[in-house]
Amino acid sequence: MLTRHQIEALIPHAGAMSLLDRVDAWDDQMIRCRAISHRDTANPLSVASTLGAACAVEYAAQAMAVHGGLTGVDGGAPKLGYLATVRSLVCHVRRLDDLPGDLLIEANRLTGEDSRVLYQFSVSSAGRLVVEGRAAVVLAGAMP
Repeated sequence: MLTRHQIEALIPHAGAMSLLDRVDAWDDQMIRCRAISHRDTANPLSVASTLGAACAVEYAAQAMAVHGGLTGVDGGAPKLGYLATVRSLVCHVRRLDDLPGDLLIEANRLTGEDSRVLYQFSVSSAGRLVVEGRAAVVLAGAMP
């Protein structure tokens, strides 16, 4: 299990923009994270005190970034990645901020090479699927 502080060491996000609270499990192909920041009224992704369901993509993207940092191919510094595409996105709810349970974010690596990785992801809360989709990440150089 990784804590928020350990997560922030693996991704370029910090402070309020670091949305994940912990990593529950991971291996070479998958990662499972938890977050409570969707209930925070000061969430930086909120608009007019509402956190739309599409914001779950950012939670998933951060989980993918942590996974990349944990499973880096060359064992060196984590690579900076850019979310290139999101496909087959299905939002089963309209908003995240009214979900009382923690968010469970799961990302499964479908394919990958040195410069591109494809993940399937899901976000759920209290056993209910909230958002699901696929995302392609383009990898650049090492993080600063």
